Amino acid sequence: MIEQFIPAASTYAGNIDGQIDLIFVLVGFWFILSEAVFFGLIFRFRKKEGQPAEYITGEEKSQKRWITIPHVLVLVCDVFIIWGAINVWYHVKQDLPPAQETVRIIGQQWTWTFVHPGPDKQLGTADDIAKVNELHLKVDTTYHFKLEARDVVHSFSVPVFRLKQDAIPGRVITGWFEPTLTGEFDIQCAEMCGIGHGLMGAKLSVESAAEHAAWVASESPLELAAANM
Repeated sequence: MIEQFIPAASTYAGNIDGQIDLIFVLVGFWFILSEAVFFGLIFRFRKKEGQPAEYITGEEKSQKRWITIPHVLVLVCDVFIIWGAINVWYHVKQDLPPAQETVRIIGQQWTWTFVHPGPDKQLGTADDIAKVNELHLKVDTTYHFKLEARDVVHSFSVPVFRLKQDAIPGRVITGWFEPTLTGEFDIQCAEMCGIGHGLMGAKLSVESAAEHAAWVASESPLELAAANM
């Protein structure tokens, strides 16, 4: 349902969409049913000539069933929602698959800095590629990210991945994603972080293996230095 408006571009986007769809269907069902009963009772027991109002205590079993039965059914629906939410949370936040590559993400007022591994595919070496407001990823590759903030709390949000993770000063937070669609997508800060918060956007480029290899080769500091010698 959601992917009709925002593409699902990561392996776990479908899990999150499914959970949201489940909540939408269950809550929507109970909303429509309760409103139908509410207005139906208003219409049925509206003021009528020659029929006095009746005081109801609500103590009879036939009256209590109007509360107890829906109450129990709503609790059953809550169990399904909570069970689904725990499964999604564990898959996205706890069960990190092995990383094929790792990127470093730094939030600061009001830009994102992304440090990509160079040709050696290892982060923290001389050929790392640092870009401001540009994140380049290879499709169908499992990435771990190391997220941090230099000043205030930010929130790294990639709507097409269904990813939103707060960046907290003094902490390095590890997460993961695996892109499944090539193209250019939006990255945004989803936490108020000062007067320039609305301008704190970045661009995500998901590329094929060949395109990404060509980009890495063209941006590697060691390759550029060798070309300029």
